[in-house]
Amino acid sequence: MQIGFNLPQFGSHAHRPEGVAMFARQAEEMGADSLWVGDRLLAPLEPEINYPGTTAFPTEFRAGLDPFATLTVAAVVTTRPLLGSSVLITPWYAPALLARSLATIDQLSGGRVIAGLGAGWAPEEFRSVGIPIAERGRRLDECLDALAAFWSTNPVDHKGAFWTTAASYVDIKPVQRPGPPVYMPASTSTSINRVARRANGFLPAVAPGPFEPTTITTPMARIRDAAARAGRDPDELDVILRVNTKAGDSVDSIAETILRARDEAAVNHAFVDLTFRDRATSVEHAVDLAGRVLGLVRAQ
Repeated sequence: MQIGFNLPQFGSHAHRPEGVAMFARQAEEMGADSLWVGDRLLAPLEPEINYPGTTAFPTEFRAGLDPFATLTVAAVVTTRPLLGSSVLITPWYAPALLARSLATIDQLSGGRVIAGLGAGWAPEEFRSVGIPIAERGRRLDECLDALAAFWSTNPVDHKGAFWTTAASYVDIKPVQRPGPPVYMPASTSTSINRVARRANGFLPAVAPGPFEPTTITTPMARIRDAAARAGRDPDELDVILRVNTKAGDSVDSIAETILRARDEAAVNHAFVDLTFRDRATSVEHAVDLAGRVLGLVRAQ
C-alpha cells in the first residue's frame, strides 16, 4: 500500500518555509510514497460557509504557502515520492497557466505529479479572485478540456465559453503522457459523473475514528458504473484516500483508519493530512508523527 503525507504548508508551518524541503527529504528517507499540497487563499472573519466538519474557518488557513511553489520545492529535493494536490481549486486558474505550472513541476520531478483538481466551495475566495462561484462547475469542465489540449497536442487549439487559445505551439509538455493523472473528489451526481468520464480516479476523505467503508465503496461503485456507461473500462479508475486528522487523534487511530481502508474498501493509496493534528508544532514533530504512522502501517 502506498502511504503519503501533506507537506507543512499551512498555519505555523507557513512561517517556516524552509520546513517544506526538510519534511520532504526526511519523508522520502522514511519511505513515504507521496507528498501533497492543498489550495487555500484566506480565512474570512465571518464565513458564509464554514470549513467542512467545523463550526468556524480554521485559523491554520490564515497562512498558507502557494501550492505550486511548495510542490516545486518538494520536486527538486526528492527523487521518488509522487507529488499530489488535494485539491487545486481549478476554476480560479486560467487553463494555459495551470497547464504550464503542472507541466513544469512534472518536468522538474521526472514525471511524478498527481493533479488533484476540484471545483471549490468558499464564496469569499471566489470573490477575491474575481470568479463567479456559480460558474465553477462549467469552468472546471472546460479547464479539463483545455488541459488535455495543452498537455497532449501541438499546436494547441482550444475554443470554449470562458477561455480561447488560438492555434499555438506549446512545446513544454508533461513527462507523463498524455498528462499527469487527474483525481477529483465527488459527492453529487454531477461530480460522480465527472470523475467517471474525465478522471483517472476518486479522491475521497475520511477522519480517524469509526470507519464506515461504504463512504468510499458506495460512491466508487457509482463512479465505476457511470464509467462503464460512458464506454470506459471501470477498472482503470482507482482511489486515493485523504485521511483528515485533528488535534487529539492518536497515531494508532490514524494507522488503524488506513489499514481498515485497505482491508475493507480496497484502498491501495492513502495520504495523511496533519494540518490540524500538528497545529502550532514544529516540522520535526510532523516528521516524527509521519514516521510513527508509517511504522505502524508498514508493520501490518
